[in-house]
Amino acid sequence: MSDDASVAVPASAAAETSMGWEFAGWGSAARIDDLDGSAVEFSPLGGTHHKLGQWRATAICGNDITSSCLYVAALSAGVAGHLAPIALLIVAAVLYLFRKIYAEVGSALPLNGGTYTLLLNCTNKRVAAGAACLTLLSYVATAVISAGEASHYAHSMLEGLPIFWATIGLLAFFAALNLIGITESAVVALAIFIIHMLTLTILCVASGITIASSLETFQFNWQLPPPGGFGRALFLGFGAAMLGISGFESSANFIEDQDRGVFPKTLRNMWLAVAIFNPLISFLALGLVPLSEITEHQTNLLAEMGRRAAGPWLATLVSVDAVLVLSGAVLTSYVGVTGLMRRMSLDRCLPQFLLRENRARHTNHWIILGFFGLCASILVITSGEVTLLGGVYTLSFLSVMALFAIGNILLKVRRARLPRETRASWAGVIIALAAVIVGLVANLSPENVRVFATYLAVAGAAVGVMFLRVQILRVILFVSESVLEKVNRAHSAVRQWVGSSLKRINELTIVYFTKGDDLPTLNRAALYALDNEQSQRLRVVHVYEHEEDIPPELAEHLRSIDHMYPQLRVDFVAVRGTFGPELIEALSQRLEVPKNYMFIGTPGDRFPHRLETLGGVRVVI
Repeated sequence: MSDDASVAVPASAAAETSMGWEFAGWGSAARIDDLDGSAVEFSPLGGTHHKLGQWRATAICGNDITSSCLYVAALSAGVAGHLAPIALLIVAAVLYLFRKIYAEVGSALPLNGGTYTLLLNCTNKRVAAGAACLTLLSYVATAVISAGEASHYAHSMLEGLPIFWATIGLLAFFAALNLIGITESAVVALAIFIIHMLTLTILCVASGITIASSLETFQFNWQLPPPGGFGRALFLGFGAAMLGISGFESSANFIEDQDRGVFPKTLRNMWLAVAIFNPLISFLALGLVPLSEITEHQTNLLAEMGRRAAGPWLATLVSVDAVLVLSGAVLTSYVGVTGLMRRMSLDRCLPQFLLRENRARHTNHWIILGFFGLCASILVITSGEVTLLGGVYTLSFLSVMALFAIGNILLKVRRARLPRETRASWAGVIIALAAVIVGLVANLSPENVRVFATYLAVAGAAVGVMFLRVQILRVILFVSESVLEKVNRAHSAVRQWVGSSLKRINELTIVYFTKGDDLPTLNRAALYALDNEQSQRLRVVHVYEHEEDIPPELAEHLRSIDHMYPQLRVDFVAVRGTFGPELIEALSQRLEVPKNYMFIGTPGDRFPHRLETLGGVRVVI
């Protein structure tokens, strides 16, 4: 490891590499004594925009999960018969376990991205990106299906309304609303959520009064044998009822936009809404509509319940509410996907241009417009037949829930020292994971798997290009050299472009903060950088207050690691100061390194700072 960052490439290294960008260069050692953290303005990764309170945050994700009331009772009754309310109660119990799971992860890693961020901090970037693809598929399917169903409800009230263009218009409207900003979007979401809760309450009260006057339909339905026997009916009913909690994962994808302490409250509120209304509506449906007719009203069961309970006015109210709350689910998809894709772009899993913000509202317009374009293109490809996405919606959502439970287990094992305010029990996590797996099995079918695999392959290929872009660029270069050997001018241009692109990719510096000079720990940090980051330069930073605090063997150990891995340049920087958010902000500006490319080991219980105050610093060891 040299003392000068501009040292020339040794002849031996030059002989082994054909291009400058293939050799990372030898590392250097430097010292910073004048870093003043108080002279800079600290800006956390989540930005300084207005945070969401309990009810606005609940409304954004609550519209998604409570929109399930419109269809889950009919789906469960179709396969479970009169056991549908029991299946929905079991699902509510499973969701209660997931409350603890999500709360533990949210208190330990209060960062946007949900399952992606969890797995990123507990496994590696490739596994996390795979989970992110599933989440993206879930959001795409949710947005398209919800917009399509809302348009169908609107068409039932306005027969001249073109369903296809109404769906496109609804997607475009919420794209525009999100371009304005999340705070403004939350106001709309809250209004929708309040109307939905009031409508469901009126429906349940009216249905209860009607049933109390005559138990004939309920007794008739209860005497019918469960379809396929008790065990099969309950198994399939549970699988269908699991769709009633889709949207529960949404709050974790915009956790940085919520005020401190709001996230667990959104989990509690969503659970209460689902635990009360889904089983209750299913139970009331058995007292109003014969089972043989419930499946016939699969798309408008609640409206039919309103008509039988109080007349056409309540059926109309339920239909209007359905349009609103399904529209709210579209809004949830936009908010969740923006938080997720921004986080992935910051970690270079998606193109960097997605991070650009418009100057007026500071929203990520390319993410929002790109999501709208993707949803609209799917509508065009499927000719508006959004039911084809049902398998994608089901399997992607349940897969994300399963991966979150697995991520919680990894968090307990690999990041046990990470402080957290809530802890889910091991038994609860395992039972919740097993329940989701059962739900997955119950929803497997050849058609569902085929459509899901097709969309997952497309999403995986898009993200995979970002991981393989160095190899892809090399392939482009080698093909250019062999095919265009005689076309020197064209070949020279391609060579220059590829070389500059690779150089820009590999020039990004990674910073690892170390407290000591433990050689195995330093080696693990270097291996993590090689395995997970597309960079050739690792700066190991030690923060000290007194000269004698610098570990005596740290520089020598880093020199050894630098020579062990020629493809990685290891620099040592000793920084005088006190480790904290201000120092990290100042060092980020001095070294021009984004804070989400600064790494630390797992902090212990005595660590004086909360992880979210460090601006996105990643836990890697």
